[in-house]
Amino acid sequence: MADSKSTPPAPKKRVRSWQKRLPRGPHGGIQLLLVQSVEHLGKQGDVVEVKRGYAVNYLIPQGLATLATPHHQRMVEKHKARLLELQAKRLASLKALADTLSRQSVTIEANANEEGHLYGSVGPAEIVAALKASNITISNDQVRLQGPLKELGLYTVKIHLGQEIEAELKVWVVPTVGEQPQAETKK
Repeated sequence: MADSKSTPPAPKKRVRSWQKRLPRGPHGGIQLLLVQSVEHLGKQGDVVEVKRGYAVNYLIPQGLATLATPHHQRMVEKHKARLLELQAKRLASLKALADTLSRQSVTIEANANEEGHLYGSVGPAEIVAALKASNITISNDQVRLQGPLKELGLYTVKIHLGQEIEAELKVWVVPTVGEQPQAETKK
């Protein structure tokens, strides 16, 4: 007779189909095909080898990469011309922005003492805000400063736009325009 008190089967752990078998590379990592260019990793359409955690927790869920299967590689090869066209347009727009930035100069007002030393400093956030007033949008991490600007004067700041394109922006740090103390007049 069968035992009437059998235990129910344990619930199955949910495993996504792409997690079952991730293709291994020659160095033991996971081989992925980049759907989008990832800085410091590779360009769109490259087959790269990364650690499992980076693949499973970041690249695949963010849609930056997919499994390097022959089917996906054929799809990328099929659309390579379109991808190159899109990349060329992006590159052209970045070069146009770099040209605009190199012809642009921004003026930032800051409180300073008589010797020209600022009470605070001018950093990337102030430069981005000044560019935004000129209808140019960049992010703080694209501004490459050697250190915060702590004195009045003219500075040349590098702006990294991506894909090895950089522009040089002229930044004027000037004293805040305000009411100057008036000297007493003798009567």
